[in-house]
Amino acid sequence: MSSPPLQPACVVNCAAYDRSGQRRDITLEQISDVLAVDDGSFVWVGLYEPEESLLDALQEEFGLHDLAVEDAHHAHQRPKLEPYGSTLFIAAHTAQRIDGHVRFGETHVFIGPRFLMTVRHGASLSFAPVRQRLEREPEVLAHGPSIALHAVLDFIVDNYQPIVSDFEAELDALEQDVFAESYKRGTIKRLYALRKELTQMRLSVAPMQDILSQLIRTPVFAIPDDVKPYFRDVLDHAARVGDSIDTLREMVAAAMNVNLSLVTVAQGEIVKKLAGWAGLLAAPTLIASWYGMNFQHMPELQGRYAYPVLIGVVALFCVLLYRYLRRIGWL
Repeated sequence: MSSPPLQPACVVNCAAYDRSGQRRDITLEQISDVLAVDDGSFVWVGLYEPEESLLDALQEEFGLHDLAVEDAHHAHQRPKLEPYGSTLFIAAHTAQRIDGHVRFGETHVFIGPRFLMTVRHGASLSFAPVRQRLEREPEVLAHGPSIALHAVLDFIVDNYQPIVSDFEAELDALEQDVFAESYKRGTIKRLYALRKELTQMRLSVAPMQDILSQLIRTPVFAIPDDVKPYFRDVLDHAARVGDSIDTLREMVAAAMNVNLSLVTVAQGEIVKKLAGWAGLLAAPTLIASWYGMNFQHMPELQGRYAYPVLIGVVALFCVLLYRYLRRIGWL
């Protein structure tokens, strides 16, 4: 078996698949030759952060629209689907969890009647497993570029789910800290960061549902009827991920409110205790200040037991006040 032809480093895959789904590696220059022969084959090209010159060359090979290629040059596109003649341009956001944080990337897809080209930017997993799985089922690849597009979009959507599952596990752990006895400033900070990441995920997942819905209905690139159920299945997966994200965002918001409420309640309890002890100290302080005014003619000063009686009265008053404050929960 001959080795694959040498390609630029940014070219991850460049192959032609005949009408039976069998693979044949080709060079970028051979793309136009393959497309010139109407034999039911199609070309699948995979790129990762390509140079502009390479995209310009592929624009000539596939006859891509200038605006679509311009969008693919820049990895800051909103998720969308744009028709250009018989070609569709799709921009989708990808996500990976790296070092405990979600990193986002983009995948730009060009699809025509006989070709599929994917351009990855930033945090995105390789589509090599997708190709390998399809190549083990050549009868599936015989459906053409539409089934390859389904596999790519399904792979992107499926990679959302582990991230959402990690968010669920993290929220469960944070809920334990929310109801802990001691207040942790880091808990509210992590809840805020989690809500921010969920919002970013929502901005990536929600447009994917629109893209899949449009893709099924668009007349520009007709999805075969026997392939449409596969896209509807991906749409269902994206909808479930979106619902999970919405639920998690609401739960995180509730956890933040509960955390702040518990902190407020705890502060109120502390203030009540301080007020209770201040009340206990106020009684003897008042009496001591009364006898500290140095009046000569205070009848009780002449009594033999006046001082012990006064101490007893103060102690009794403090005990009664303490029991009352304990009963009403202030101490």
